[in-house]
Amino acid sequence: MKIYNTLTRRKEEFVPLEAGKVKMYACGITVSGEAHIGHAFQAILYDIFRKFLEKKGYEVTYARNYTDVDDKIIARSRETGIPADEYAKMMIAKIDAAMKRADVGEPTIWLKATENIGNIISFIGGLIENGHAYPAANGDVYFDVDAFPAYGQLSGRDKEDMLDGVRVENDSEKRHPYDFALWKAAKEGEISWDSPWGKGRPGWHIECSAMIRAAFGDRIDIHGGGRDLIFPHHENEIAQSEALTGKRFVKYWMHNGLIKVNGQKMSKSLGNSLLLDDLMDRYSPDALKFALLSSNYRGDVNITDDLFPAAEAHVARFYALIERAEQAFPGGQGGEAEIDERFDAAMEDDFNTALALADLFGYFKEVARLLDAGDARARRMTDQIRKTYALLGLFKQDPAAYRAKYVKTEEVPAEVIAVAEERKAARAQKNWARSDELREQLKAMGYAVKDTKDGYELTRIG
Repeated sequence: MKIYNTLTRRKEEFVPLEAGKVKMYACGITVSGEAHIGHAFQAILYDIFRKFLEKKGYEVTYARNYTDVDDKIIARSRETGIPADEYAKMMIAKIDAAMKRADVGEPTIWLKATENIGNIISFIGGLIENGHAYPAANGDVYFDVDAFPAYGQLSGRDKEDMLDGVRVENDSEKRHPYDFALWKAAKEGEISWDSPWGKGRPGWHIECSAMIRAAFGDRIDIHGGGRDLIFPHHENEIAQSEALTGKRFVKYWMHNGLIKVNGQKMSKSLGNSLLLDDLMDRYSPDALKFALLSSNYRGDVNITDDLFPAAEAHVARFYALIERAEQAFPGGQGGEAEIDERFDAAMEDDFNTALALADLFGYFKEVARLLDAGDARARRMTDQIRKTYALLGLFKQDPAAYRAKYVKTEEVPAEVIAVAEERKAARAQKNWARSDELREQLKAMGYAVKDTKDGYELTRIG
């Protein structure tokens, strides 16, 4: 199988460091707030990658982390009056519950920064000892970027543009403006720990490097995270780890795309953050995954008003066909090896979930034909689909239970149908501008419209 490696900028044949075993780490969540759709997207992806590697026979040790001490967490602690450690524990519990609702699997190992302070301090001490870090007069400790000539290998950045995206630090204490903090001296009222350099707390980047080394040793096979982490976070991880050990830190760097909402970057400042709990109140785990996995994981996902409703509509139709097949041919009828083989072929090409999901439309079209013909192969196909696509988190529910919980049966108002019919007529006349206007009108009325060969389908939004 092949994996796209950000470090080499090409797909590479996957050969783990140790035959039959995979060490895999994915950056987790800074627990300054509740889980949003971006957090879920990443967690779902790496959970699936781990499961597919296991399907191919690898023994996978998969670690994720929670950043539970950070500037943002401290800021939220001050705003809420809740001590930083208690606030972090509270948010972790909320995030865990939201991920469970979305049917995201647990990693093999959970890592937390606050449980690795000793490992972090030891790591920093090693960097100071070998000349790659230096303590400042104010109690901060910085990584000396100039002492690591390979800096920039992952991101392709040079020193002229290194400061773009770097968190603002107290430059007066640094040897160079692009040096980054490994340890931050405690400020009044902040959570802190004792260290050889005085009371303080870890910098953001050193946490992952130290936790990975404590869990896995000097080298791992796969390190994943969002594309926004390539620089500075992952670049700094490489510098820290390789400066300490002298060994190649990660063999395959994987980066997923980001979430956009109606074409804009999702952010609190824009007011367009989509909390995971809110989405799970409205949609099934199946619909969430179908929507997020229908494009290449390395690309951005643009969440429009009709993305999740349309995904739910597809999932509902598929569950309905599964239910028909199970009622028509009770007891199970075996499987269809070709479905599993095609799925594996797609996933072996850099985890191509988009191709795997595209195949479903053809499969279920054939299932419908076979059901109409009274052919038991329909059940064999749906049994195999359920078995194979469970790896993506799909079709794991009882069809009747899914229908009762997620299929809305309310009658579409006549005024909505009237607009939809006007739009259908506009399309027949090739009046695309009017068609687009009416689509927006339907959205404002709370309905998404999908064009079909027979006309259109309306799906309630929200």
